[in-house]
Amino acid sequence: MAMPTLLEALLLGGLAGLAIPLGGLLAAVERLQPDWLEDELRHAVLAFGAGVLVAAVALVLVPEGSRHLGMAGVALAMAGGSLAFMALDRWLAASGGERGQFMAMMLDFLPEAAALGALLGSGAKTALLLALLMALQNLPEGFNAYRELRAGSLWSPRRILLSFAGIMLLGPLAALGGLTWLVHWPAVLGWIMLAASGGILYLVFQDIAPQVPLQRHWAPSLGAVFGFLLGLLGHLWVGG
Repeated sequence: MAMPTLLEALLLGGLAGLAIPLGGLLAAVERLQPDWLEDELRHAVLAFGAGVLVAAVALVLVPEGSRHLGMAGVALAMAGGSLAFMALDRWLAASGGERGQFMAMMLDFLPEAAALGALLGSGAKTALLLALLMALQNLPEGFNAYRELRAGSLWSPRRILLSFAGIMLLGPLAALGGLTWLVHWPAVLGWIMLAASGGILYLVFQDIAPQVPLQRHWAPSLGAVFGFLLGLLGHLWVGG
């Protein structure tokens, strides 16, 4: 294993994860006034994150994962991932907690970080794009997960930010695991990417998109478009 690749995995995984506590810190600042601006910002950030998540699925996770699996494997992995995320979502709902954003942040960040490490090890040019998309999605996810947890009075601000910092540290570890292990098991990598894709799409339509609409407000929908557009421009920038 070349040292630059190891450093790249740790650095990119860490930088992508750093966006999580940064998003939490942004959400911890004094609420904006008037209230309509606060609502507009929150819903636009939700939509932007959803757009970036869809971009990660469409431009990196599905194309890269599908290269390693046949049609049956693709179908089973995506369906299995969506069903697993649905089961966890239903369990959380039954437990009475509002943690949809927090769950989305956890469940898409770690598989993507592992895939990032594996892509770096294989020399795939999409590795940098995936790192960029992870950072772009983690910032609004951290922002909205903080607001979600505080609105439900589940955790104190200190506990939320400390937990976000802990999640950030898991990113380089997951990337290192992908670099040292998953790179040698392309079929397993494909399953992880596609299962994560199925789960992400489930969460986007089940937990994130329903929170986006605001009556007689149009910025949130544009946020989703611009989130996806940034992902597409990154894809073209790396030569996709």
